[in-house]
Amino acid sequence: MTTNTTTSTTLDKTYRVAIIPARGGSQRIPRKNIRLLNGKPLIAYSIETALSSGLFDEVIVSTDDAEIAQIARDCGAKTPFLRPANLADHMTGTTPVMQHALQFLINEGKTPNEACLIYATCPLLTQEDLHNGLEQLSNATFCFSATTFDFPIQRALHITENGELAPMFPEHISKRSQDLVETIHDAGQFYWASTRNWFDEEIFGPKSKPLLLPRHRTQDVDTEEDWLRLTQIMTLTSGQTL
Repeated sequence: MTTNTTTSTTLDKTYRVAIIPARGGSQRIPRKNIRLLNGKPLIAYSIETALSSGLFDEVIVSTDDAEIAQIARDCGAKTPFLRPANLADHMTGTTPVMQHALQFLINEGKTPNEACLIYATCPLLTQEDLHNGLEQLSNATFCFSATTFDFPIQRALHITENGELAPMFPEHISKRSQDLVETIHDAGQFYWASTRNWFDEEIFGPKSKPLLLPRHRTQDVDTEEDWLRLTQIMTLTSGQTL
């Protein structure tokens, strides 16, 4: 998607923002963005990490939900708008939500040089991760958090329509793990880019760079099982990252 919105405002290289999306209608874990984890709303961890990193002039939460907005403000974030309903359903992706927030800032006469989208569900994210991501952005269109698969995807299996077991990649099924190319995936924690690239480039384009994080710090939070695992990690580390 291309736009010329960023040309109307001079880029201020000292102005940098974090945008944390947190809609109210999470389905598999209801209200997960503000569910208590070790006594704190889950979103508080992302807000606190962004604020304490010293990287951002503003930390903004994009939400459609008044309760989430109030909790975000209590944690030190700003909520200068409520996200419209058409950008708050489970089908809406990350990019349009970020573009909406950036367009709001542009309309206010503030165009960030760099903007980082941070998910509300990553309490294992560190200040160092954010700093390292920004450093990588100097020669990339995007920098995003990533980690390695814990098993070679080339040896994946699936159940066919006939109920039979079959390899996804028959040519690799008998190969040793060490002979297969290591693969990575999006860790779902943060995405750095310039304002212009948020409108003009793809997050996973050829000039994007992954920042590899250890697997033990990249826990998804999509199911109750995920939540239990995250709770165990946080309890074992007393809230400190490994």
